Amino acid sequence: MASSSPRTVEEIFKDYNARRSALVRALTYDVDDFYSQCDPDKENLCLYGHPNESWEVALPAEEVPPELPEPALGINFARDGMNRKDWLSLVAVHSDCWLLSVSFYFGARLNRNERKRLFSMINDLPTVYEVVTGRKPVKDKPTVESGSKSRNSTKRSIDGQPRSNPKLADESFEEDEEEQGDTFCGSCGGGYSADEFWIGCDMCERWYHGKCVKITPAKAETIKFYKCPTCQKKGRQ
Repeated sequence: MASSSPRTVEEIFKDYNARRSALVRALTYDVDDFYSQCDPDKENLCLYGHPNESWEVALPAEEVPPELPEPALGINFARDGMNRKDWLSLVAVHSDCWLLSVSFYFGARLNRNERKRLFSMINDLPTVYEVVTGRKPVKDKPTVESGSKSRNSTKRSIDGQPRSNPKLADESFEEDEEEQGDTFCGSCGGGYSADEFWIGCDMCERWYHGKCVKITPAKAETIKFYKCPTCQKKGRQ
């Protein structure tokens, strides 16, 4: 069954990251669609994240044992019996457990040091739960290493220029510069890369890949005060 499984730490981590991105999208950007698919009147449903970064709500695998570890069964049954936010948090926690189980299934043949390196790479990303609940460590004090790496990682938006954000005006330049190394996309949770277009929300101060919130550099030029999808849904004034 595992003959076609990823073998190296890097391959397993790439698989983990893609599945994780899919689950984060299901529970944040696509949350209304995901919520509607989890009908409590249907049979046991599972939330799957696929290596192509797509997500799916579907019945569990029929074969026993399954090709891969299966996600939490019957997430739809609790949907209407809980507060929506609490239910999404619960699904997020189970999703994190599933992601780890899949990765360590693939990594069963790795040696101790390789498994340790794999978990370290995984642990450097915010968990699905942290992203969904807004507890991801964006504002944590960076390590010396991440602080030094961030010198050339100024958060950019239009034409590579740093985007002015009124909410950041009171912070010192040094603090802002250090925090860039720990910046994660508020939609997919991916780490900051200077090679990609980013845009900052002027309301909640989170940063997003332009592609995740469907904002192009050209469109950003016409926006004086940007509100991310989350803030728009909350109807903040």
